[in-house]
Amino acid sequence: MLKHKIILNPISGRGFAGRARPLVEKTLHDLGVDFDLVCSERPWHAAELAEQAAREGYDVVVAAGGDGTANEVLNGLMRSAETAEAAVSAKPAAALGVLGIGRGNDFAYGLGVPGGVEAGCRILAKGERRRMDVGWVAGGLYPQGRFFGNGVGIGFDAVVGFEAVKLAPLSGFASYIVAALKTIFLYELAPKVHLECNGQAVTQPSLMVSVMNGRRLGGGFYTAPEARTDDGVFDVCIAGEASQWHVLQLLLRFMKGTQVGDPVIRYERTARITVSSLDRGLPAHLDGETLCVDGQRLVIELRPAALEVVCPAAGAV
Repeated sequence: MLKHKIILNPISGRGFAGRARPLVEKTLHDLGVDFDLVCSERPWHAAELAEQAAREGYDVVVAAGGDGTANEVLNGLMRSAETAEAAVSAKPAAALGVLGIGRGNDFAYGLGVPGGVEAGCRILAKGERRRMDVGWVAGGLYPQGRFFGNGVGIGFDAVVGFEAVKLAPLSGFASYIVAALKTIFLYELAPKVHLECNGQAVTQPSLMVSVMNGRRLGGGFYTAPEARTDDGVFDVCIAGEASQWHVLQLLLRFMKGTQVGDPVIRYERTARITVSSLDRGLPAHLDGETLCVDGQRLVIELRPAALEVVCPAAGAV
């Protein structure tokens, strides 16, 4: 029988994950899953626990929480393969599982794993697997690099995430909607950036540069509606300058994934991109976690098929 290590972040989803612990344990027991559960206690603790679990021989290490928890567990697994210097090319032995019980759950969505305890536990019990691509970014707070599973957001969408965290009474997609409306007035001037990808270099004002492995950000904004986590490339969404009214219209289109073809939106597919600021620092996040608030240069690369994940094999996105 496969051994599962459940790493639960009790503060995910404004504390929902912690309250859901008894249900997680009961559901897994009822489904006959062999598991141990431990709670993370501080930032980066989930990464340390995941690395330890992989080295102890667990077959599946499960992130129970939101996108930040999933990101930490992913980093722990990637770093468990070898030394930190070799981890960028190594492939972990343990598979990653996800219980989407946080705020946005965009990473789980990109794997085809529905949010909620019961649905996620059933997928773990079924045990279907496939390999996914993993992103890596160097710059900002992580000059040595950090892995990500869903995406890196630079500019407008990063500020939306920062503002959403401040909206304590709200949770889930509602917090991102309110934060996005607020950000229209906070972040109206597009910084000038230098982009390098696919052998080309472009300098332009860019309101937003989203480098996506998954499809969705903020719990309901379909930033890369055609993206897949196993196709060997990022889907890069680049938004140029736009008026506040146009940005409001774009928000509505991103909620439906119909922004493709808008005159200020451009898409690229690439396995490597660099983004450099030419006039002011860039705010950026990775999987919803702060990457920088005034970054100057970010190098973003894809590691194809780098990690095995427990998720629906048929119809997975």
